[in-house]
Amino acid sequence: MGGNDECTSPLPGAWMKGKLVGSGSFGSVHLAMSKSTGGLFVVKSAQSRDGVQALENEAKILESLNSPYVVRCMGIENGRGKLCNVFMEYMAGGSLSDVAQIFGGAFDEEVIRLYSREILHGLKYLHENGIVHCDLKCKNVLLSSSGNVKLADFGCAKRLQDSNTTNGGGSILSLPSIGGTPLWMAPEVLKNEGLDFACDIWSLGCTIIEMATGRPPWGSEISNPLAAVLKIACSNERPQFPRQFSGEGLDFLARCLERDPKRRWSAEQLLNHPFVSGNPMRVARKGETCSPASTLDDINMYDKDSHCSSYRGMESHDGDEFTTRNPFSRCCDERNRFTLRQQTTESSHFESSENWITVR
Repeated sequence: MGGNDECTSPLPGAWMKGKLVGSGSFGSVHLAMSKSTGGLFVVKSAQSRDGVQALENEAKILESLNSPYVVRCMGIENGRGKLCNVFMEYMAGGSLSDVAQIFGGAFDEEVIRLYSREILHGLKYLHENGIVHCDLKCKNVLLSSSGNVKLADFGCAKRLQDSNTTNGGGSILSLPSIGGTPLWMAPEVLKNEGLDFACDIWSLGCTIIEMATGRPPWGSEISNPLAAVLKIACSNERPQFPRQFSGEGLDFLARCLERDPKRRWSAEQLLNHPFVSGNPMRVARKGETCSPASTLDDINMYDKDSHCSSYRGMESHDGDEFTTRNPFSRCCDERNRFTLRQQTTESSHFESSENWITVR
């Protein structure tokens, strides 16, 4: 997977804006066409100060990257006042969230394996270049009509200083501007303990749960947004794993959703996991003892009784949306303030990431 089509930045005034295809906390996304070539692309626009800052950050990061697993930025255009336009390649399939809704709300495990491998290639490339995505979820992974998967929406992305690209490690970044979407964020980020590449791996695990269930992680367990954030940050629990997953899938999720970021697997390690590599797991026969060749061999640690009820089904609950600007100062700090916003619909749900606004 992964293409390398040529895209050029449109000249000022040499393009036309089409229909709205998406929106977010930063602004809007429209389909656009080049007047000179007739080619299609998308334009992300923002007018607020925070939106312009997020788009400029996204363009700055993307212009330094070149990978078939990362959406390409074609250029940036600053208009009058606070208007900012960023031109991106067009991914005809839309986001994984959009595609899932078209095909019944969730993906089969076979498809999840394919998409997870492509996402991991993208994360590996980002981490080797010292970049943390910070907001990985199905809504921010795009699909082409031929099945190419690319990471998108780098408005919250951060570049770590003094990153060590040899082993995937890097200096931990602690900034007041760290953001993301709360239900997909790692515990250490919500506790403001810093940011490193392991945060994206936790979000990958949450994204896989989203692909498998059609609902956000934690969505079936907690109906109150504040309670959800406190549980992620303060408890020792992990979101419920899909009960229909294979042993390989459950093991893969356990490697991603390790609460201790130092023990969480890297993108490079996960690419060698049987769940995405296709190499079968070695499991000892009943009554047979052997020394495992790797940590993957110990599959028995994920039985039904010991895995935090990970085999229970996922159910939707009503819940309020909240918006906040970096409120996560400490684990259980009651001084953190959250603004809860009631949905205008008859009842609000956790069924879509649309109910959770990205924290900038």
